[in-house]
Amino acid sequence: MTLLSPAVAFFVTVSVIAFILYSKFSRLVQDVPNERSLHSNPVPRTGGIGLVIGVFAGWGLMLGALPWWLWLPCALLFAVSLLDDIRNLPVWQRLLAHLLAATLLVSGSGIPAQYGFLTAIALFLIAAWMIDLYNFMDGSDGLAGGMALFGFAGYGVAALLAQDQVLGLVCLTITASAAGFLLFNFHPAKIFLGDAGSIPLGFLAAALGIWGWLRGDWTLWFPLLVFSPFIVDATVTLCKRTLRGAKITEAHREHYYQRAIQLGAGHRPVALIEYGLMAIAGVAAVRVRMQDWPWQVLLTAGVVYGALMLILDRRWKTQGRVSA
Repeated sequence: MTLLSPAVAFFVTVSVIAFILYSKFSRLVQDVPNERSLHSNPVPRTGGIGLVIGVFAGWGLMLGALPWWLWLPCALLFAVSLLDDIRNLPVWQRLLAHLLAATLLVSGSGIPAQYGFLTAIALFLIAAWMIDLYNFMDGSDGLAGGMALFGFAGYGVAALLAQDQVLGLVCLTITASAAGFLLFNFHPAKIFLGDAGSIPLGFLAAALGIWGWLRGDWTLWFPLLVFSPFIVDATVTLCKRTLRGAKITEAHREHYYQRAIQLGAGHRPVALIEYGLMAIAGVAAVRVRMQDWPWQVLLTAGVVYGALMLILDRRWKTQGRVSA
């Protein structure tokens, strides 16, 4: 029955999102354009409801194989983030939920006892950053859903190559839900993820990366390389804004994918370029997943990302923004 999990996830995701779009629930949470938006018309921001319900429906066929520190924090983040989408919770309440989820993940998985306090702190910080990072990168049609599709597919393939069917199916279930969501989210998007979708996905990117490491399926850098297109963009942008003294909790349009769109590239080409980067990063990571430090791959990735960011920075300085 567990082999049906991805199919169930895809079907449920598509069904729930279709229901949302063609019912009054499409007006429950609207993403109304403002000066920082990259879209011009109101769009429902409830696609994450369908995606997460789809994931949990698929996982329901294998629930006994899932550790509580995976599904419980994920469910908590979904509930808090959905409430935030509807009521716009204060930043401190959202941050508290994110930190609690990261704490449950690291402590529940036994990392402090097995690997020590310093490793636990490092993984806690990485998990907390991934939770918010995914939300920061959910600002363009098809982008966050595509990262989920390629990223969790990379996890799933690597786990299956390691003969870990349980983790492989857990990851491919998320992949299937992301594929169902992308049917409605690829440009021009009919629906957005919202925090209820992006926040749990960020947590799962960290949690499943750590779980695969604990099970011996890959080394610890592997998840970082798989999700590197998102990690590099969000981290470099945050560092630049911090050094400039900008308020890091304030919404903005300074991510590299956002600037590419503002420079005239458009949602669809930017999404396809990002898909290419994600696919290449995933394939490279899977090929060298058991190497301690694949310096050649990591250095190549650094050069490619650095060159792309340098090109965009120079174009931004010379051309400025144009209509997206």
